[in-house]
Amino acid sequence: MVSIAAWRSGRAFRIGLLAGLTSLLAPASPGLAGASSPASLLLFGSLEASPSVFVTTGAKVALDRIDREGFVALGSIGASRRQEGTLNREIATGALVFGYQWFQDWGVVSAYAGPEGMAEAVTGCSCARILPPRFGLRLHGEVWARPSDETLLTATLILGSTRASAWGRLAWGYRIGGAYLGPEAALYLDGTGYTKWNLGLHATDFALGRFSLRVSAGLQQASAREDTSPYVGLTLWTPW
Repeated sequence: MVSIAAWRSGRAFRIGLLAGLTSLLAPASPGLAGASSPASLLLFGSLEASPSVFVTTGAKVALDRIDREGFVALGSIGASRRQEGTLNREIATGALVFGYQWFQDWGVVSAYAGPEGMAEAVTGCSCARILPPRFGLRLHGEVWARPSDETLLTATLILGSTRASAWGRLAWGYRIGGAYLGPEAALYLDGTGYTKWNLGLHATDFALGRFSLRVSAGLQQASAREDTSPYVGLTLWTPW
């Protein structure tokens, strides 16, 4: 059985990736920057498949431009469905965080805070139970650094009060064939005692027309499952 926490951690990771990536890569990516395209809005969507399937969509908005220092906001909504024995757990979630991104010669640092909410329902076996919605506060911090011209190092930490949760991810990549390729690792835990770790490989900043994308794959282990299972992920984003 996979906890609801697994979906929230996955979604948090994808939002963190987009927020930092667009800031750090924009000056070097034709689709994200340039005097002729001063984008202030970024649209994104993602799909993650593991023992469960998770879908997320949302937007990042900047007061000026997404590739410049200043105030930014991230809004997202998502849905997932997973099996728990003979039952299904269906989940809807949303968050709206506000923050600021600082640019340095070596990369970008971002910090956000704002409300998060969650609703869920349990169905199956000729029964349906809708649980009361829950709301809380989210804190979100990121560091996106370029140790060299060809490498990318990212670190993300997200804390949420809705489930007393903490999620972190660390990834490194080397620029090969138009994308950053390298390992990624993530760890999630919450107040219910649930934990989950991911260990895999990622390819970040592929170009597909006006879209950019990230693909990843690896193994995950959750405290609610005895076996280690594979995961794959796909995320697309485009300035508007």
